[in-house]
Amino acid sequence: MNIEIIDPLKYRGWDDMVLSTKDYSFFHSSSWAHVLSESYAYKPLYFTILDNSRMLALIPLMEINSFLTGKRGVSLPFSDYCEPMVSDGVSFREIFDFVITYGKRKGWKYLEFRGAQAFFEKEKPTELFFGHTLDFGEGAENILTRFRESTRRNIRKAEKEGVRVSASTSLDDMKVFYNLNCLTRKYHGLPPQPFSFFKAVHQYAISEGFGFVMLASYKGSSIAGAVFFHFGRKAFYKYGASDRSYQYLRANNLIMWEALKGYAQNGYKSFCFGRTESENKGLRQFKTGWGTKEYIMKYYKYNLSKNAFMTNHQIITASQNKILSKMPIPLLRWMGSLFYKHIG
Repeated sequence: MNIEIIDPLKYRGWDDMVLSTKDYSFFHSSSWAHVLSESYAYKPLYFTILDNSRMLALIPLMEINSFLTGKRGVSLPFSDYCEPMVSDGVSFREIFDFVITYGKRKGWKYLEFRGAQAFFEKEKPTELFFGHTLDFGEGAENILTRFRESTRRNIRKAEKEGVRVSASTSLDDMKVFYNLNCLTRKYHGLPPQPFSFFKAVHQYAISEGFGFVMLASYKGSSIAGAVFFHFGRKAFYKYGASDRSYQYLRANNLIMWEALKGYAQNGYKSFCFGRTESENKGLRQFKTGWGTKEYIMKYYKYNLSKNAFMTNHQIITASQNKILSKMPIPLLRWMGSLFYKHIG
């Protein structure tokens, strides 16, 4: 079969073609490709097999060319998961070998997959995460009964305390979320993503009808927020942030409940809570409290010079997190704008 390298930013009807497959996600969309390409100047290389405009196989990649971290192919950067899509009767190995040959010719150090465990069952993953999904098949009226009692209690507390939640597609509210995000990233000892990234998220996803920002306010102050994406009939929670001095109000619970309720009532079929690091027990407990199905996400890195899968290596250690958490936000923002494009 003929393997084509397609740029989804220039391919008319890309999203419709992706949505015609059963394993599509927002991360396969042209909107997300626009966000990554615009924000970090990554080059989209989507290895595709088509049959009369019908997608038979897809391995979406972004080429990252960094003087700090090297040249490589990633499927896809800053994406919680991005499974290869391969129809019955199509050889994944054939496409994989094609990508390896291409990467070697272009001087890539390695190839990274955020997912693909179905195709690499015998290989040891580079990293492991937990994923959580909620099926809306039973209808909106039955969702609440599946929540853990503590989750329902936290929703009631936020409502009783007078927390107000609203969804928005405005850039101004994205800026409000970004300020909260800077607080949250500082708390975790991480630099925030550059605002140009969230501006691209607004331009190519939210303003095009593929997501929204939800903010929680208390006595006139914005105290928590989240960014949600949707594509086809699938919804996705991508970013969350809050002012921890208001944590006792449980605003994050009310945000999540309003988002879930809205998606269920509008006919969406499933909701993904994104990835969770295995050591983050608190976030994992938060996500399981919504009656979700938990599963393991596996990431793989393939060293092109050694023709072998790679073991894990940490970019930021716990001690570095502690140091970064002491830094002022303006300095962390500068670090984020400087280094994020090299991380990928």
